[in-house]
Amino acid sequence: MIPAGRPFPGSRGASFAQNLSRNLNTAPGLEKSHKQPASLKDSSQYPVKAKVSPQKLIERYMNGESDAVSLLHQLARVFQFHLEMKETIASGDLQMLCFAFCVLIDGVEYKTGTGINKKEARLNAAKLALEEFLPSLEQFNLSLPDTTDVPPPLPLKEESCVGGSCHNRPSYEAKVPVNMQIPHAVRAQLTRLMSFHPEFSGCADTIAAFVIQAGSECKVVALGTGGFNTRENISSNGRILHDSHAVVTARRSLMRYLYRNLLMFYSKNPTLSQQSVYQHKSNSNFLCLKSGISLHLYVNMMPKGAAVIPSKLYLNPLSISAWKVSNEIGLHLMVEGKLVSVFSSEVENLAFKVVSMSTADKITQWQVIGYQGALLSHFIEPIYAQSILIGDSCCSEVRGMEFSVCQRMEGVTSQLPMFYCMMRPLISLVPSVANCTPSSNQLTHCINWSEGDSTLEVVDGLEGKTVEESPFKSGTTLASRLCKAAMLHRFKLVAKEAERQDLLVASSYREAKRMAKPYQEAKSVLRAYLCQKGFGSWLEKFSAYSRSSLTMTTRWKSYKKGAHTRTLKKF
Repeated sequence: MIPAGRPFPGSRGASFAQNLSRNLNTAPGLEKSHKQPASLKDSSQYPVKAKVSPQKLIERYMNGESDAVSLLHQLARVFQFHLEMKETIASGDLQMLCFAFCVLIDGVEYKTGTGINKKEARLNAAKLALEEFLPSLEQFNLSLPDTTDVPPPLPLKEESCVGGSCHNRPSYEAKVPVNMQIPHAVRAQLTRLMSFHPEFSGCADTIAAFVIQAGSECKVVALGTGGFNTRENISSNGRILHDSHAVVTARRSLMRYLYRNLLMFYSKNPTLSQQSVYQHKSNSNFLCLKSGISLHLYVNMMPKGAAVIPSKLYLNPLSISAWKVSNEIGLHLMVEGKLVSVFSSEVENLAFKVVSMSTADKITQWQVIGYQGALLSHFIEPIYAQSILIGDSCCSEVRGMEFSVCQRMEGVTSQLPMFYCMMRPLISLVPSVANCTPSSNQLTHCINWSEGDSTLEVVDGLEGKTVEESPFKSGTTLASRLCKAAMLHRFKLVAKEAERQDLLVASSYREAKRMAKPYQEAKSVLRAYLCQKGFGSWLEKFSAYSRSSLTMTTRWKSYKKGAHTRTLKKF
């Protein structure tokens, strides 16, 4: 039997128990569950913990008596938070000329510091982190914590603080101020759309939106609602929407916005080109977002999947709890509105059903390979969300989302092709922007809109097609403007404007995706990494269920047996 807390032979990185002890407990920085030796409590041996107050440490730093890196490590010991200095990549033209590091405090990533060597880059990163971190400490009690307390041996969730009375250490939600302009902008755009079509206001109970921030201005550029998979079989002509969950709908609307801006960029009209969000990069053949422009994601419900971690997780390797944990934090599938773990026995019966990965898993993937998708990757660099704002009034914490999106993919960047990385977003709770009660006759309806659209489109999530009463209809076939066929049409328009003859030869959506080699490589690395770490295998898509149903069932059975074995070895 493999001892608890150690990786099994042949694994790379920490075990599940180590990962969860490090990332999910309520006393980050104390990664081991055993009690400290008596010598560690000796104040004469460790004067920083026992006698030097945080105020004194900060004063020494301000007076130039210590540097930023030292202060961060001292504060980490005092307040017992998890500190990491991670090497990353510099942005823009600095990418090939210098080293870059960023500071992570309890999973929150601060600004990137650069330097001509690693020491200078670490120091600059520490200075940038302290600029944001120190002001946040003012709202907390800076008196020295009681170092005689021993953290619980298992990663349990602490009771929520009432009235702000809990000051044992900073909460990561409060460390970086949330830009409240974003939910306000989403609310305003949703209200504007619903004012024109109040008959569809009942479709907006589940909403996701992408917001572009340029300077102090926030603008909603894509919006989607919904929560269904189609009941239709996989379509070979690409005219059926198989996944109409809000985040997926909003993301495909974002892709339409990105295509529209590409057409503007390649336009012969200088005014239109200037209005595009893109610019050339001096060290690559790809376009990127203009300097100062960032992308943000708002959702009004916690994404389903591993982001919803139970309030308490017990990691006793000798109990069945470890098995339960693997189901909670691994990959999940959405089947007919139901969430199913990839480790569940139910996957054997999914061969003839339309299945998609959970919303949390998809966001995890997009924060590594970008939200632009394969086809747009022929023209632009990966585009990531800098922050994810969750307006779910039923949620009191985002630690599950942090783990799902960030911790599961920690360390993958070094394996990815150029321009790709694991982009750690700032994840925060914000007020909800939608309090709609779904209408009984519109329960399956989903709305999509992106900047530049004259009106919204309403799709029946179960049918995967536009409804007859939709304000926008693309034609008599009722194919949605978000379907693959429509995306392929836009792709070819851009390829023609960009004079990319090599891309115009693609005869299908699938072929155009396969031609995006770096994107496909990044996706393969990500999925292999998740499987290797024991989180499960990503669902493979098939061109037709009728042709591959038996193969799919066989693969699930084979995978489940191997995956369960791999997971159990980690405990």
